[in-house]
Amino acid sequence: MSGNTCSHNEADAPVLKCFVVGAGSRGSVYATYAKIHPQKVKVVAVAEPQEERRNRFVKAYNIQDEMVFTDWRDAAKLEKFADFVIIATLDRDHKDPAVAFAKLGYDILLEKPMAVTEEECREIVNVCKKSQVLLAVCHVLRYTPWVTKIKEIISAGHIGEIVSIRHTEPVGFWHFAHSFVRGNWRNEATSSCSLLAKSCHDVDLINYWLSPRKCVRISSFGKLTHFTKEDKPAGASSRCLECSIEPNCPYSAKKIYLDRLAKGGSGWPVSVITNVVDIENVTEALRSGPYGKCVYDTDNNVVSHQVVNFQYDDGATACFNMVAFTKRLCAREVKIYGTKGEIAFEDGWRDVQVFDFLTQETTTYDVTSDHNVSMGGHGGADFHLMEAFVGTLQGERNDIVTGPEESLNSHLLVFAAEKARKENKVVSISPDGIFE
Repeated sequence: MSGNTCSHNEADAPVLKCFVVGAGSRGSVYATYAKIHPQKVKVVAVAEPQEERRNRFVKAYNIQDEMVFTDWRDAAKLEKFADFVIIATLDRDHKDPAVAFAKLGYDILLEKPMAVTEEECREIVNVCKKSQVLLAVCHVLRYTPWVTKIKEIISAGHIGEIVSIRHTEPVGFWHFAHSFVRGNWRNEATSSCSLLAKSCHDVDLINYWLSPRKCVRISSFGKLTHFTKEDKPAGASSRCLECSIEPNCPYSAKKIYLDRLAKGGSGWPVSVITNVVDIENVTEALRSGPYGKCVYDTDNNVVSHQVVNFQYDDGATACFNMVAFTKRLCAREVKIYGTKGEIAFEDGWRDVQVFDFLTQETTTYDVTSDHNVSMGGHGGADFHLMEAFVGTLQGERNDIVTGPEESLNSHLLVFAAEKARKENKVVSISPDGIFE
């Protein structure tokens, strides 16, 4: 692990220098940790091609002119000037900077997914291991209290041997329209499949809870439903602002962005569509940009719902269901069935519930998240990830649970699931992650 010499006394630990590559939504979230704990982290450099985002970062973190880059490749030509780098570029732009900065000795916090192909993921892991740098992948949910508590309950044997897991991610009807119909993740050729872009978190959780078991077989089914040109209502226009049937469309861009802004909602998702969030700029973005297009008239092709079935080496099974058409927004629903009891949790609950078959009683475990409100994304998971990553670099803790091997294993399951879906077959997986 590279970085400054660390002390187990937080007061004596040096401030870690951070370089942010990609100053969009996710890069901004992780960098916020430096504002919360300036005694631990200082953002000293940024690489971002969009001028408005770049300037906002410079102002927020008082970055010196020589440490501001429009292209990360220019920074990679210099000697190492920071302790770690946050890589939060678009999905298809993860591999090259990860490899380049690992070779320069930077410890790396890498936004999920690691990369969009099996080969690129393996390359990142191999280079980081060879360079002896710390790699933490932003499978942030592993760091939430409810996820860690479920793992503790399983490991303690409270529900016996795991027989089956049923896990659902309700994406949210308007969230899917925002990100996967109009947004950056709408087309597999320019981003990745929706299982990787949206639900690699969930595949990772299933694999985490069932470890050290190994998944040996996967099948998967899914389809793009409703958001197609064939489903476009008669009389609908190509843009929501000029559409006569917009008032009757639940996916109206006017409802998702302008109505939300009118109610004071200037954060995500409104902040994604324009760099200056006000009525004029949001309106112009909907008039001319991708977020104002009719959801039945874009170049989207990623599936809107998908089921993945897993079989593990001890016979345990799991089923994951991702669906776009839901009221709830990314509020995971979990049921885990064991030989002596079962676990139940829904995102938003304050506790994990465990039913014991012998006593026929339910025990609840408080999983309220204690996190800084300015990093409340993913139920505080973003904050908990940064706590673990920074604490590990400073030598105060060692609880990175999304390291290279763990993250690679769950990514391989995503790729295997997509192979199974596209080829309409059951895919077998060898112990070293090779599938056919």
